[in-house]
Amino acid sequence: MSRAHPIVAVTGASGAGTTSVQKTFKSICAQEKYHACFVEGDSFHKYDRDAMRQLIDAWERTAGRSISHFGPEANLLNELETLFSNYGMNGTGQTRQYLHNDESARTRGQKVGTFTEWTAVDNKSDLLIYEGLHGGIITDEVNVAQHVDLLIGITPTINLEWIQKLHRDQRDRGHTVDDVTQTILRRMPDYIEYIVPQFSRTHINFQRVPTVDTSNPFSNTGIPSAGESLIVVRFNDPNQQEIDDIINGIGGSFQTKDDCIVVPGQSFEQTLALVITPRLNKLILNSQLD
Repeated sequence: MSRAHPIVAVTGASGAGTTSVQKTFKSICAQEKYHACFVEGDSFHKYDRDAMRQLIDAWERTAGRSISHFGPEANLLNELETLFSNYGMNGTGQTRQYLHNDESARTRGQKVGTFTEWTAVDNKSDLLIYEGLHGGIITDEVNVAQHVDLLIGITPTINLEWIQKLHRDQRDRGHTVDDVTQTILRRMPDYIEYIVPQFSRTHINFQRVPTVDTSNPFSNTGIPSAGESLIVVRFNDPNQQEIDDIINGIGGSFQTKDDCIVVPGQSFEQTLALVITPRLNKLILNSQLD
């Protein structure tokens, strides 16, 4: 962790909704006039899209198991930890972009599924905000979590996570239902080993729970709306006054355990702002005092 150059990580599986949360962070930073350096976790994938597809086939034929973006073999986790370490020490580091779609690729004059060149992060930024799969990962080789000052988990119930991924990958990436289903099955071992443990390291978890039937996530029933969801918020270091303030300020919310509250789904962004803003303010204030 770094007092002078704070790092915030929003971590969750693909399709969990971390990208939507990043938009809220951008809104908070704009309102508070903080200059943030935003880093996407996909930038630290090890292989471009074509190479990854070839590796998946090769691993299934020869290794007896699959390779996935959830696991360390398909990611540059050492480089990610180096970025966090360097930024924490002196506000510098190297990152790049992964070009997901035609628009981003066309802007760069590159092929979809490739990476831009590595470039230096803005050394005048107030903080770094990471959004991706591995903000809190620990393996035998790396400990990314140790460098993070505020770790946020975004973790919908598993069926809802699959529904969101199915819709996003079909809409934005042109994948078929079968493509997405095979991806879910292939990466499940890595999900259990490398993604799930991160949610026990987070400072705060936001878990979206549908209040409608999602028993068959592959039936194409649609993503439950905000009004058809509840958000469970879990604090690793609960403050009862903060919890009371949130409950009093957000209608329909209630406390379930010492460290958990539940808010209506349509109040997610409001709750996120109430929870995150004072924590960002504290990180920035401490960095200015360093």
